[in-house]
Amino acid sequence: MNLSAKTNKFLLKAQKNELTEHIIYENIAALVKDEKNHAILLQCAAEEQKHAGIWENITGKKCKPNKWKIFRYTLMARLLGYTFTLKLMEGGEKSASPAYRAISGEVPEAAAIAEDETKHEAALLDILDEERLQYVGSMVLGLSDALVELTGTLAGLTFALQNNRLVALSGLITGIAATLSMTSSAYLSEKADGKPHPVKSSLYTGGVYLLTVIVLILPYLLLPADAGLSAILILGAAVILLIAAFMFYVSVAKSESFFRKFGEMAAISISVAVLSFGIGLLVKHFLGIDI
Repeated sequence: MNLSAKTNKFLLKAQKNELTEHIIYENIAALVKDEKNHAILLQCAAEEQKHAGIWENITGKKCKPNKWKIFRYTLMARLLGYTFTLKLMEGGEKSASPAYRAISGEVPEAAAIAEDETKHEAALLDILDEERLQYVGSMVLGLSDALVELTGTLAGLTFALQNNRLVALSGLITGIAATLSMTSSAYLSEKADGKPHPVKSSLYTGGVYLLTVIVLILPYLLLPADAGLSAILILGAAVILLIAAFMFYVSVAKSESFFRKFGEMAAISISVAVLSFGIGLLVKHFLGIDI
C-alpha cells in the first residue's frame, strides 16, 4: 500500500499507541476484581492488540510500547482507582476516532478501527461501580467542611495570635476534634437514612477531613513562628490546589463539569477565609489582645 509520508508517520504513532494501551488495559484488568469489568478490560486490551497488528501489517514495521506511559497509567490506577484512569484514557480514545476516520479514504481499515474505538468509550462508561466512587458524596462532604471550617479558623487565628506555632497547635486540636465529630456525625446520619454501609461512608468522610487538616496546617509548622503572612498565603494556595485536584478527580471520574464544581467550592472556601480574616482583626482590635 502506497501511503503518504504524513499518513505513514501517523500510522506508526497510532501503532505504538495501540500497543501501549493494550498493555495498560491488561495491567488495569489485573487490578480489577469484578468479573464483568475485568472481562470488558481484557476485551478492550485484545482489540487494541488487534488494531496494533493491523497497523503493523500496513506499515511493515514493528514498534515498541511507551513504557513510561504504561508505568504512569498503571500506577495511577493503583493510587487513584481504575475509573479515573480509564476516563482519562477515554479522552484519548475520543481524539483517536475522528483521526482514524479522517484517513479512512487512504486507509480503509481505519474506519472499522474508529468504530471499535467508539465502542470502547461506550464499554468504559459502564465501568462506574468502583467502590470509592460510591462514596464521592462522603469525600466531598469531608473536604468541603474541612476547607470551610479550618480555613476560616486558621485565617482568623493567624491575625489574632500572630504566632504560627500557636495557630498550628490550635488548628490541630480543632481539626482532630472536628474530624472525630464529622466521622461520628456522618455515621449516625448514614445509619439514620438506612444507607447500607454507614461505617465505610463515615471513614471516607473523616479520612478526607483529616487529610485536609494536615495539608492546611503544614505551612504553620514548617515556617518560622513570625511568618504569619507567608503562612496564610501558602494556606490560600493550598486551598485552591486541594479544591482543583479533588474537583478534577471527581469531574473526570463522574463526567461532570470541572469549572462549575471548582468555582462553587473555591468561592465558598475563600469567602469564609476572608470573612474570618476580618473577624480575627476585629477581635484582636476591640478586645485588645496582643500576643
